[in-house]
Amino acid sequence: METLAIALLALFAVGWSVLAGADLGTGMLTPWLGRNDRERRLVLASVAPFFLGNEVWLVAAAGVLVGCFPALEGDLLSGQFPVFVALLAGWILRDAGLWSRGRGPGPRWRAGCDAAVTCGSWAVALSWGWLLTALLTGHPYAPATGPTAVLAALAVAALFAAHGLGFAALRLTGVPYERARRLVGRAGRPWQSFALTGALLAGLTLWAGTGLPLAGRTASAATLGLLVPTLLVVTPLLVAVQAWIWHAFRHRVTGPSYL
Repeated sequence: METLAIALLALFAVGWSVLAGADLGTGMLTPWLGRNDRERRLVLASVAPFFLGNEVWLVAAAGVLVGCFPALEGDLLSGQFPVFVALLAGWILRDAGLWSRGRGPGPRWRAGCDAAVTCGSWAVALSWGWLLTALLTGHPYAPATGPTAVLAALAVAALFAAHGLGFAALRLTGVPYERARRLVGRAGRPWQSFALTGALLAGLTLWAGTGLPLAGRTASAATLGLLVPTLLVVTPLLVAVQAWIWHAFRHRVTGPSYL
């Protein structure tokens, strides 16, 4: 059961990195991809069907950590408290910008919401890079510090941005697509760039996960015996719904969505 719990935690963490990395990276590049109100609406429409479903993977990873590794979760949360606060603040800010953009009056309101989407996306990406840096340097219970931590967090954020750029090149049309394609085109077809950055994000997350002292920190056998089989039943449903969403919205966007 312990091995299955570790595998589920890795699956959900990698799933969030790869899937949410697409909408976060696109959000990070919104000001560059969309130079006016209509273009920014198109950019945000490209991520609109996906971002809620993608966030479920991070919630699931947190649930596995809390339920199956309660002692580790307490130490990790208290030690990395500033990192998690920054990540959650960015997450809330990004989502608030997405949901509120079409519900307020005037261009200034929409510009403010666009700024919230961009700043929130950067905050989440940098916070995730900050957390991975601490794990990779062997200090899971304290935030990484120094120039190395700054450079590593920026490198992870840049990888998110590159992943979002490949996603944008697959989803957008018109001038925003041309801007995305201008950079992705040098690396081959858009799906190749998207697959490469996705593989890098997955590999980086798994590598960082080896820095977590998971062995021997699991919950009791009775707890694992209840949680792990339940997760094994629910996880295929989550994967199936996610696959349906990506299939249903596989076409390029040509106009604003419900956001």
